[in-house]
Amino acid sequence: MDTQNYAKNAESAILAGLPRQKIVVGAKQLRKALDSGRVRQVYLARNADPAITEPIEALCRQSRVEYFWIRSMQDLGKACGIEVGAAAAAVVN
Repeated sequence: MDTQNYAKNAESAILAGLPRQKIVVGAKQLRKALDSGRVRQVYLARNADPAITEPIEALCRQSRVEYFWIRSMQDLGKACGIEVGAAAAAVVN
């Protein structure tokens, strides 16, 4: 299996369980959840504006919260069960 297909399959597996979790969608809601310590995992869209994703990535590192990069906002939005793209989402407690 080539590296690109492996990455695509790994991303699909990561996103597959997302709809069954308690999630927050959007940078503002995600920052609030990170500040409150409720976040278990974060998902960031690679094609989102870096002005949105980079501060969240920094907060994840600071808080030691695991984060994953997802190929597109459309893929992340779909995995979250919304009809629009999402720059960021998180699984919360």
